[in-house]
Amino acid sequence: MIIFGNVMELNEILSVTGTDYLKMTIRLLEEADLASRIGDRSSRIALKPNLVSPSPPSYGATTHTEIVAGIITYLRKRGFGDIRIMESSWVGARTKDSMEIAGYDILCREYDVPFLDMQKEKSFIKDCAGMKLSICNAVKDVDFLINIPVLKGHCQTRMTCCLKNLKGLIPSKEKRRFHSMGLHKPIAHLAAGIRQDFIVVDNICGDPDFEDGGNPLVRNRIFAGCDPVLLDTYGCRILDLDPEDVGYLVLAAGLGVGSMDIQHARIRTLDDKGSGQEEPVPHKIVALSDAVEEVESCSACYGSLIPVLERLRSEFEETGRPWDLPALLGDKICIGQGWQGKSGRIGIGRCTRAFEYNIGGCPPEQEEIYSFLRRLIDIS
Repeated sequence: MIIFGNVMELNEILSVTGTDYLKMTIRLLEEADLASRIGDRSSRIALKPNLVSPSPPSYGATTHTEIVAGIITYLRKRGFGDIRIMESSWVGARTKDSMEIAGYDILCREYDVPFLDMQKEKSFIKDCAGMKLSICNAVKDVDFLINIPVLKGHCQTRMTCCLKNLKGLIPSKEKRRFHSMGLHKPIAHLAAGIRQDFIVVDNICGDPDFEDGGNPLVRNRIFAGCDPVLLDTYGCRILDLDPEDVGYLVLAAGLGVGSMDIQHARIRTLDDKGSGQEEPVPHKIVALSDAVEEVESCSACYGSLIPVLERLRSEFEETGRPWDLPALLGDKICIGQGWQGKSGRIGIGRCTRAFEYNIGGCPPEQEEIYSFLRRLIDIS
């Protein structure tokens, strides 16, 4: 077990619940003695939130600004001045739009902190535990990285938190390649190539199913630690998922990124709230994905489709009609880069443009997908 002076241990997780997110964050950092972990007051510190798409944090997809403000406040009071925020949205969305809708433009002005848009950064190739990956240049200028992910579900990888949040530090072209490689292996190797020095997890209202939000589940919890694999394993427990079912988590542990040994973790709650039995976590993805043939799809495209399927299912159930989308459409829906150059009946996105019925876009908008599928159901 590695111990850094008086700061928290690698197998330790600190958790706090409440509604004053800024004060809760500061309390976590004080308890963790983050300043001692960083050490040198001249360190170049980067804050990495999750701004996956243009939506407010209350929607369940993006990191609350109050947490970031709490980290900046704590650091400034302890003499750390070189702080920047680094992030990029998913393919198909502009980071500038995401930061503005989530309130980061106001945050950066009020706290005089620069925001570095990784979509505009050049990149370099790094050997990440045997896999060569393209990483944004700005990462090389960081001495201490504080990851601030949102704990939420994901329509392809089951969950997303500490490890997957690092995708915001790679260029869009590399993000597409990650999907062509199946996501899990490159995510694990990226975690081996970019060190997370400290993590503060936004578990305030993350969507338990969809990466881009829409169905927030309020928990009003923030937790923190130093081991990204352990924190993701803990996140699986919160989301009522089996960590062994999250491929990149198992692979990252095998690469030595961290430990999945949650049984021997020291979990400390800084208050007595939220310690009782929580409501079961709803999971919609498995039932909805049965209607889809997904091959190497990008998160933005697949993430646009799944909420539409949930909307259609809800509409059908309200009318008392049975929900069987493949039967209603006469076939399954195809989506993903793996369908490029191939033919079929029903396809979503630019990669399936050779299909008989196709809606283009990279990614197509949710309303467009809804209208497209609704017309096909009527035709069928």
